[in-house]
Amino acid sequence: MRKIDELLYEYGLSHQNETNKTIHWICVPAIFFSIVGLIFSIPSETLEIYLPFLQNFANWATIVLAIVLVYYLTISPPLTLGMFFFSALCLAVANLIDLISPVPLWAISIGIFTISWIFQFYGHKIEGKKPSFLKDIQFLLIGPAWLMHFIYKRMGFAY
Repeated sequence: MRKIDELLYEYGLSHQNETNKTIHWICVPAIFFSIVGLIFSIPSETLEIYLPFLQNFANWATIVLAIVLVYYLTISPPLTLGMFFFSALCLAVANLIDLISPVPLWAISIGIFTISWIFQFYGHKIEGKKPSFLKDIQFLLIGPAWLMHFIYKRMGFAY
């Protein structure tokens, strides 16, 4: 069995209840976005100190997402493409909020993060099983891929 199949199967074991699944369809992307927003909020000027050759081309969120996409590439190149598009959407929305919102992006991101995790833990209380990431931290990245694999299946794409 491929590693991605094993990871998705194991993740799915603690996500059988329909209410918990529905909560995950909303909250996992929201948490992913909120983390992108928080990292996006780190001033890009700090890149000048640590990675001066990237300061004109990227921000911290772009760099972190590139690393995350390398992880996805190691477990499923097809899913990496979907996660790339979702990551790009998160970056675009974070940038838009940063440009036009009177409320700082970091504050919006903290709010989304907090509310989403409350719902996630409520979903797992209904499920009667602990969140997968408590067993293995990599499941924090498998959650979004788990949802993406359902999208791929529905569209008839191999993952």
